[in-house]
Amino acid sequence: MNILILGSGGREHALAWAVQQNPKCDKLIVAPGNAGIAQMCDCAAININDGDAVVSLASDHAIDFVIVGPEEPLARGIADTLREAGFLVFGPSKKAAQLEASKSFTKEICDAANAPTAAYAHFTDGDAALTYVREQGAPIVVKADGLAAGKGVTVAMTLPEAEAAIIDLFTNEGAEVVIEEFMDGEEASFFVLSDGETLLPIGTAQDHKRAFDGDAGPNTGGMGAYSPAPVMTDDVTQKALNEIVAPTMAEMANRGMPFEGVLFVGLMIKGGQPRLVEYNVRFGDPECQCLMMRLGGQVLDLLQACAERRLSEMQVNWADDHALTVIMATDGYPGAYEKGSVIKGLDALIEDSKNMVFHAGTTAKDGAITGTGGRVLAVTARDATLKAARDRAYTSTQQIDWPEGFYRTDIGWRAL
Repeated sequence: MNILILGSGGREHALAWAVQQNPKCDKLIVAPGNAGIAQMCDCAAININDGDAVVSLASDHAIDFVIVGPEEPLARGIADTLREAGFLVFGPSKKAAQLEASKSFTKEICDAANAPTAAYAHFTDGDAALTYVREQGAPIVVKADGLAAGKGVTVAMTLPEAEAAIIDLFTNEGAEVVIEEFMDGEEASFFVLSDGETLLPIGTAQDHKRAFDGDAGPNTGGMGAYSPAPVMTDDVTQKALNEIVAPTMAEMANRGMPFEGVLFVGLMIKGGQPRLVEYNVRFGDPECQCLMMRLGGQVLDLLQACAERRLSEMQVNWADDHALTVIMATDGYPGAYEKGSVIKGLDALIEDSKNMVFHAGTTAKDGAITGTGGRVLAVTARDATLKAARDRAYTSTQQIDWPEGFYRTDIGWRAL
């Protein structure tokens, strides 16, 4: 098969790494890719939000299967465009992608499906939103109602924090905000494939959103993750599937927008009861890196079966193992940061089925790898125990020479 993966981050590097291990993969192209991906396959520098450019690339290279990584092209309808052009695609339609693109849409679906989630209110007016949070008090959660790459959420522990978040969001013309009840408990991520009819769970993970050790600092797109998530017991997983995911998927199908792709189910678990935090319509980053390390080459078979609507034939073959990812980010992230610093020591690292460095914000320049994003590297390891995987990941992280970067030293600490 000739395969095209759309995206340029650590998630896409991990997907490419897993797909390439499957013998069915004859040719792999990633668009636009990054410096790490370019070391393993061809990259194509196109705008993946431009449907015509993507269709042209896929046609020129006789692509058999397209895997869409990020949320923005999905929300813009790239999967629809490709399907209309005759390509097999892994990723939901524009209508189904509203589960991530619109938080108010998701809340409406959850209400109709009776899926347990936080109470909420939706606002298009800043003054009304401020009045509401002053009535409700803190802690409370303020979310931008749209795509925010994991960073459009403020968990406000005080009223001034909530007010500041609302004022900031409404500086943008046409802003919409969802304000939610604060849910306490333990957060986890649950990944489920759906072909519009069949649901197939493919793993759990927990990530660390805060920038610094001890869950301090601002929210980020994710500073590390590990899989599986201990809090996702068989009982909790089944409850999440039966009470949240299945009713949501049924409601989507009833509305004529069946969901086809991977559903990232963000959960809050307390007392063995899961409640929905949010849905995303793609693999999470950095959770994807952990999942791909554990799943390996079977990923291509699973995604292809999902796209061909034959998930009922498939099962996931799990090894009894653990994976952990440590994100290395540029100093200043998630705020302002400088681009172009040189990263050394990568060539000396061993990369195999248990140790990988997945690139996110990197560029090759004058024979060197440079950091050109906020989250730059995802150092990932797999082993029989979480502690062993953690030790492997941090051993590799410590060998990377990048003074302009930083990372958390406590990824996985909750589960050890």
